[in-house]
Amino acid sequence: MTALTRLGLAGALVVGLAVAGSAQVVVATGGVVRLLDRLTGTVSDYDLAPGQLQVEGRLTLRLDECRYPVDSPLSDAFAHVTILDSGLTDPVFHGWMVASSPALSALDHPRYDVWVLRCDVPDTLDSTKPASGSGG
Repeated sequence: MTALTRLGLAGALVVGLAVAGSAQVVVATGGVVRLLDRLTGTVSDYDLAPGQLQVEGRLTLRLDECRYPVDSPLSDAFAHVTILDSGLTDPVFHGWMVASSPALSALDHPRYDVWVLRCDVPDTLDSTKPASGSGG
């Protein structure tokens, strides 16, 4: 583990503790993770449930948990993610990612960038989704 990685993990821990101490969080039913393949320029979004696997190229993504602040559910997301590379035995990433600060705790991979976009929140809280109905 490089010193930069350790510094990033320490920063994520400090931010996580600060957020946990100042606001309550809710565990979501899933979350959205974005993957950028730097070689091809392909960007893919995956809506994952906890424990669900998504294979993309050499990587296997697993969303372990996604949390969001109770008082502002659409403002941020904190996701625990495990990322495996098919060519390695140990995970290339295993930890928390923060949607509002993706560089704080990021995947260090030569080809792929992965970051969390948001947690799944109940429709009653998500004003960005169009309302259903006839619209008459």
